[in-house]
Amino acid sequence: MLNKWMPIFVLMKFYSIHQTHQLPISQKEAWAFLSSADNLSRIMPDDMHFEVQSKIDKPIYPGQLIEYKVTPFKGFTTKWVTEINHVQEPHYFVDTQLVGPYKIWHHTHILHPNDKGVLIEDQVRYQMPFGILGELVHPIVVRPQLNKIFKAREEKMNELFRKKAEIK
Repeated sequence: MLNKWMPIFVLMKFYSIHQTHQLPISQKEAWAFLSSADNLSRIMPDDMHFEVQSKIDKPIYPGQLIEYKVTPFKGFTTKWVTEINHVQEPHYFVDTQLVGPYKIWHHTHILHPNDKGVLIEDQVRYQMPFGILGELVHPIVVRPQLNKIFKAREEKMNELFRKKAEIK
């Protein structure tokens, strides 16, 4: 039973995304591509106008801050700042949102080598901002948009790396 002193954030729901995606490339190739923030704009939906604002001049490292400008919905452009929290090259890295559209965003990128190339696994946990209003718009607007983003990422990586595999 809830009491009047229980903080409201305890009531806020965590959402999750879990997706896997097989690519016909090596773990090393997948790591080189996915661990470079500059490649994000290549795999995001075009209508998001995703732009990396930070100058990236060295490989990914814990504590690295990366700033983006993104239009998640037509007419709404926002700044998004992530911090790289953990890096275990070439196996996984974790980023969390410091500034952006979510109350909490925690994204783990895992690369599993296998006999077909590499299986990319994304695990995301997030919370909506704006209390009950955020909870109400989540299933109508936010979750469909996130599904669109992850589908576009998969399609664009398939296009990039399947063509490369065919050339070899």
